[in-house]
Amino acid sequence: MTEEVHTGSIKKLIPEFIEKDPKEYSPELVELIERLTHLKILKPLIMVGLNTSGRIAGARRVFEAVTGYLKERDIDAEMAETGAIGLNSEEPVLSVQLPGRTRVLFINVAVDDVQVILDDVFHHTIPREKLLGQIRDENMDAWQDVPFLDELAFFSRQRRILLKQNGIIDPLSIDAYIAHGGYRTFLKTIRYHTLEEICVMMEESGLRGRSGSGFLTGKKWMVAQQTPAEQKYLVCNAEESDPGAFMDRALMEGNPHQLIEGICIAAYAIGATKAYIYIRSEYNDSIRKLSAAIQAARDYGILGHNIFFSGFNLSISIRKGPGAFVCGEETALIASMEGKRGMPQSKPPYPAERGFHKKPTIVNNVETLSNVPHIIANGPEWFRGIGTGDCTGTKIFSVSGRARTRGLIEIPMGTSLEVLVQEIIGGSQPGRTLKAVHIGGPYGGMLPASKLNIPVCYETFRRAGAVLGAGGILVLDEKTCVVDLVKYFMGFMKHQSCGKCIPCREGTKRMSELLDEITRKPLAEDQHDTLEKFRGLMQLEKLADVMRDTSLCGLGQLAANPLISALWHFREEFEEHIFDRHCKPNVCRELRTYYIDVELCTGCTVCAKRCPEDAIIGTERHPYFIVPDKCTGCGICKEVCKFSAVFYN
Repeated sequence: MTEEVHTGSIKKLIPEFIEKDPKEYSPELVELIERLTHLKILKPLIMVGLNTSGRIAGARRVFEAVTGYLKERDIDAEMAETGAIGLNSEEPVLSVQLPGRTRVLFINVAVDDVQVILDDVFHHTIPREKLLGQIRDENMDAWQDVPFLDELAFFSRQRRILLKQNGIIDPLSIDAYIAHGGYRTFLKTIRYHTLEEICVMMEESGLRGRSGSGFLTGKKWMVAQQTPAEQKYLVCNAEESDPGAFMDRALMEGNPHQLIEGICIAAYAIGATKAYIYIRSEYNDSIRKLSAAIQAARDYGILGHNIFFSGFNLSISIRKGPGAFVCGEETALIASMEGKRGMPQSKPPYPAERGFHKKPTIVNNVETLSNVPHIIANGPEWFRGIGTGDCTGTKIFSVSGRARTRGLIEIPMGTSLEVLVQEIIGGSQPGRTLKAVHIGGPYGGMLPASKLNIPVCYETFRRAGAVLGAGGILVLDEKTCVVDLVKYFMGFMKHQSCGKCIPCREGTKRMSELLDEITRKPLAEDQHDTLEKFRGLMQLEKLADVMRDTSLCGLGQLAANPLISALWHFREEFEEHIFDRHCKPNVCRELRTYYIDVELCTGCTVCAKRCPEDAIIGTERHPYFIVPDKCTGCGICKEVCKFSAVFYN
């Protein structure tokens, strides 16, 4: 038996793995693949999801508790970290696989749960309290009365292609990725396909950019490939600056080699020998895993000079960005990479013709590039068979907010948004009523619960007043104030505007100011002030049209989307804030009316001493009162009252 089988390294067996049919593999390679894909494990395997959301939930402590458990009992088991399986609201996730048995997953695992779970599993009993389910595998013995993951509502309606290995494989193991078929597509591409063939395959697949306007990826590549230059560049946009969007981070943390392979194929297709991953500097775990993946690919000869004697050279480097929202726009991103201030540039020329260092440059985001190996491996017809005619393939969504289940969803394009919200994530949280969903981040749109029966596609979303964007979905319930949410987005856009063009700079500022005004009480009861606010709100629709037509980049052109879509569907909430000076969900603090219950107040004077406006009057040891005209609704009195005597309506 070869040394590689003992050490678990597939490095020296790559040529055989790539060139031969699986039926012709040597016994050593077959055994190695079975071990690396956990088809034939020799000892128990325990994996903990150490992705960002998992670590925040305490997965690192769970990992240490498992390590301590195994050491204390002298159990010979294999331990590894993995990425997010998608149920981010149920982290930490712990999985256990015994030799010959299917892998079982447990959710919401605390340190105190580790001993109970492992004691039971090692005694061939599955505890039910934290159980999620088992992974279906026809080659393994299934556990009795344990549901399979593909039977659960969260997974059954998904089509997991990019997320298939997330939460399953060790993201730091290049051997595991190769054993699951990884890098086979890239190495066959550079040996048997021309640049033009790959670009044509991508164009025939119909893959559209998974962020922004959804431009055809193959068409974009073709421009760069046909533009003559002695140097071309491929840039992976891993900026992911939308609040609430974490799809790219999950892909990088859960399966970084999938992205690396997509970058390799894309670089080959356009004739680039240098590729960059532009990533925000605070994505520490993503940077760590990508750096390890790049180094492992170099060590295995997958990156470097004359890759597997194909004559193709490629290097991949990581560039850290400042985390500015505007740097998600490709020309601003390129300017930032060149050491300049991240500001959008006028187009044409487009980066595909004149980009980084004035050379042809393709900029694709993480999800787009992660699709590439699957398209080339299975063919463009396979990809077109998923989704709809104009929107092919799958799309990953990150769900946050007041949802019953929050996490990552991968569904075929064309699937109804209602299916995603109501069936896959289960609607809003228990006891709450679904009010609306906001889609597309700060420049996205809002759709009420009654209008979710639309297919997931760029054009249908645009016609409905929403934007698909990167795929962030924020679930809103009856306790959400639409005006307050729009105010947050407009304040975000105001601060993120680069300030280069006047419509965006001044437009976002004026919108933010007006929303600030209507979410606080006026200094004086003035009917004229109310009418001015209402007139200003009506003028914002015209201002939005000007911004859309004259702003330099997508940030300014789409900045007003949250406000306009909210006005379309929830105008009554804006009018309630303006005319009644009332926020029904009681979210806008400066519109609250505070009062003190005289039956509960002891006259301790704490609230009066802490009030910044001297709006609380009274006599010590007697009930105090709040003067409504002087109260600004800061809420300090309620926070400091030891007798719970302060209320608001």
